[in-house]
Amino acid sequence: MSFPRMLFYTTFFAGLCLVGNAATPINSAFVSNNAAAIPSSPVMVLSDSSSADNALPDAPQAQTSTAPNASSGTAADGGLKQTKRILFIIPNFRSVSADAKLPPLTPKDKLKLFFSDTFDYSSFIEVALLAGVSDWHKSEPEFGHGAVAYGRYYWHGLADTTDGNLMTEFIVPVAAHEDPRYYTLGHGGVVKRTVYSVSRLVITRSDNGHPTPNLAEIVGNGASSGISNFYYPRSDRDWTKTGQRWVLQVGIDGVANLVKEFWPDINDKLFHGKE
Repeated sequence: MSFPRMLFYTTFFAGLCLVGNAATPINSAFVSNNAAAIPSSPVMVLSDSSSADNALPDAPQAQTSTAPNASSGTAADGGLKQTKRILFIIPNFRSVSADAKLPPLTPKDKLKLFFSDTFDYSSFIEVALLAGVSDWHKSEPEFGHGAVAYGRYYWHGLADTTDGNLMTEFIVPVAAHEDPRYYTLGHGGVVKRTVYSVSRLVITRSDNGHPTPNLAEIVGNGASSGISNFYYPRSDRDWTKTGQRWVLQVGIDGVANLVKEFWPDINDKLFHGKE
């Protein structure tokens, strides 16, 4: 399902941008050509926004219980916010609004985040759509075609989502002391924010708020690609196919980061932040 998933996210993001531009121009903070120069490395991009959203506040203990709901963070300046779902069909529980101040996640919080992102109703809808795209493209010829094949694509999609989220949102983040959430930059021009969102594939935050290599993304997706060998057809279990799934999944997450980064702007223009 890797290629159909990439196609789905790319088409979805392109559609959102086209509809958003047709509805009304995005605000100047979003398209400004006068934004600060883009740093030469992803690490510098993170540093550029650190004064706004990198520091973790000395929050009271009561705040910790809200940490798994990453998208519920309140922007410090009352700016655009992330929603828990994108158009009701894509889970968005990992996304943190720009400039939001949230406490670090405990291992229990990361487990809750995994369950929210994996077993929310929107996740089942997303998998259903992707299964339809996979069936249409006949991405796994051994599955056949039609209703029975669709069922095979669907349960394989559920398995992929579950083991992928388990590795990238819980197991590896807990072991590596990483924060699995996506922190929206939300400021600067399109190019700067695009570079930032893609850079999050290799740079993330540690539990104490400092930049760190994104082992959850790279190692976690590699592990989940290996796990999928237990339930995919034998023809898809060699090193080449496993490596292709690994690389494609990282690429898919890069497109997903783009969707998450610009979703608050598009949501504001299309739905006035009420979606």
